[in-house]
Amino acid sequence: MKALLSVAAGGPDNLVIGDAPEPIAGAGQVVIKVRACGVNYPDALIISDQYQYKPQRPFSPGAEVAGEVVEVGSGVADLVIGDRVIAMLKWGGMAELAVAEATHCIRMAENMPFEEGAAFIMGYGTSYYALKQRAMVKPGNTMLILGASGGVGLAAVELGKAMGARVIAAASSDEKVQIALEHGADQGVVYPRNEIDPKALAATLKAACGPGGADIVYDAVGGPYSEAALRCMAWNGRFLVVGFPAGVARIPLNLPLLKGCSVVGVFYGSFAEREVEESRRNNEELMALYRQGLIRPQIHARLPLDKAGDAIEALMSRSVSGKIVVVVSEPQLQ
Repeated sequence: MKALLSVAAGGPDNLVIGDAPEPIAGAGQVVIKVRACGVNYPDALIISDQYQYKPQRPFSPGAEVAGEVVEVGSGVADLVIGDRVIAMLKWGGMAELAVAEATHCIRMAENMPFEEGAAFIMGYGTSYYALKQRAMVKPGNTMLILGASGGVGLAAVELGKAMGARVIAAASSDEKVQIALEHGADQGVVYPRNEIDPKALAATLKAACGPGGADIVYDAVGGPYSEAALRCMAWNGRFLVVGFPAGVARIPLNLPLLKGCSVVGVFYGSFAEREVEESRRNNEELMALYRQGLIRPQIHARLPLDKAGDAIEALMSRSVSGKIVVVVSEPQLQ
């Protein structure tokens, strides 16, 4: 089968299209004919050996796929050949076929295109886990979202509004903020891309959040932005650590003390592995929200498999609003 392969540690320029062995479904697994694969920040980390997982090379990046089940392993009772599914992987999604644990597969809504399926679960799954289990969002909470136009950020905007929060969307340009407003944010803030003064930025964020501050900060950016957002927390607030495209933050620990706030890690992959039933319930609730039209992925671009390296490069440049999807194969017309 054709696959995008990481043959050496490094950036997207080290990725090549090549032939790879077709996967076989083991016990509890299924093989999926990949129609589309979502591009996520961990894809950039895993190919450069900077992620939690370090697979043996050559391997394909890609942790979020949508397609059809073509083989079912022993012990799988709730999936059959032909089922349309979204699957969460650790890697291996940018290929014509991928193997997945059956417990990590989600049946797609009847009206969901494969491209939206491939852009769905990592963003919405991460953000729903963050807001529901980690932040325990309540109606009326003020929520500040850093990186509000990215894949997880836009998902957090939509889910925050669906859960009754007041959403302040922060991003690095007027255009990105406008996209977040179109997805339901109540207010927007533009922050600078370079030369960040955390105290000055904190003043801007505080003005947007109001005198009470932010009950919840959703930090999908990191770097110096984290300290600025932490400075505008409300008492007993929850600061969600989601991602670090601007670098791992170094925050003064006196700030959580003075704010009486919690700094909470959000590692969706481990949650899905450790708390399978809770994750399954989240996924069912997310699919119900999709069917109701309350959430829908924003697809920034669609690229073919041989341009998947360009997709990862674009994500690394922080120029993407929503998700990039790699289209691996098109379904045959009936």
